[in-house]
Amino acid sequence: MDLDVVNMFVIAGGTLALPILAFVASFLLWPSALIRIYYWYWRRTLGMQVRYVHHEDYQFCYSFRGRPSHKPSVLMLHGFSAHKDMWLSMVKFLPKNLHLVCVDMPGHEGTTRSSLDDLSIDGQVKRIHQFVECLKLNKKPFHLVGTSMGGHVAGVYAAHYPSDVCSLSLVCPAGLQYSTDNKFVQRLKELQESAAVEKIPLIPTTPEEMSEMLQLCSYVRFKVPQQILQGLVDVRIPHNTFYRKLFLEIVSEKSRYSLHQNMDKIKVPTQIIWGKQDQVLDVSGADMLAKSIANSQVELLENCGHSVVMERPRKTAKLLVDFLASVHNTDSSKKLD
Repeated sequence: MDLDVVNMFVIAGGTLALPILAFVASFLLWPSALIRIYYWYWRRTLGMQVRYVHHEDYQFCYSFRGRPSHKPSVLMLHGFSAHKDMWLSMVKFLPKNLHLVCVDMPGHEGTTRSSLDDLSIDGQVKRIHQFVECLKLNKKPFHLVGTSMGGHVAGVYAAHYPSDVCSLSLVCPAGLQYSTDNKFVQRLKELQESAAVEKIPLIPTTPEEMSEMLQLCSYVRFKVPQQILQGLVDVRIPHNTFYRKLFLEIVSEKSRYSLHQNMDKIKVPTQIIWGKQDQVLDVSGADMLAKSIANSQVELLENCGHSVVMERPRKTAKLLVDFLASVHNTDSSKKLD
């Protein structure tokens, strides 16, 4: 989400000075409202419609474009502390005849946030299955896409509900057990041992921490004004208590290596996409998955960090469309708009 907002200001920089000042002033005064307007505008432009569906008293929020057809529907699961609109930069480059569904993960954005909810990876997998059942998305097998935490959930979902899924795309997924920890994971373990949950790098509370998070997640180095960083922090702060609870749950012993423990159960054709310069989850995870999933292919992106979908949206969209065409023998002549 945050990289998309940074891009918004880059685009705004090409307009006249007075509108820029008004734009920035609005952001400083009402950052949350302005960001919602930004995403509303792009959803409308790209033809994505927002809907709600309920499983008993639990509400799921999702956006969609297109209708089910002879081609597999595509369900997209976002990462930690993001939301359904993080996929918009990639949706822009996907064919309009694909049936796309982007859901807010449990507790995020418009999907129910409950203190009683099971936020473990298995708990999230069950919730996503409830969502799939509500939409009858599994009336015929669909293609499942997930990135980071969403990739962790997607991989375990494919292992637990094999009849639902016809193919899978994992974009730098969490949930793997490495022989050695990278600097980011080492830092997390130090924070856990010291119980310093207020200092999780992916949950910024100051403009400086926001800047560090952007640099951690992206290979591209953005020079973002202090005021804009503050606005981005202000939008996230009301949700930080939930983000801390969720983060501690997904890195707990119960959830941390769920994908690793289930990857050999994934039997569908699987695409693995990873940024070579990922500082959050080491790129060696791609080879680890490929060795355990028989029908898999790996795509490594140069000059790309952890935020693959936002750093390389056109390339990621092309890889997805080409993969679907090769696996399902669909027409790939209309790959990108």
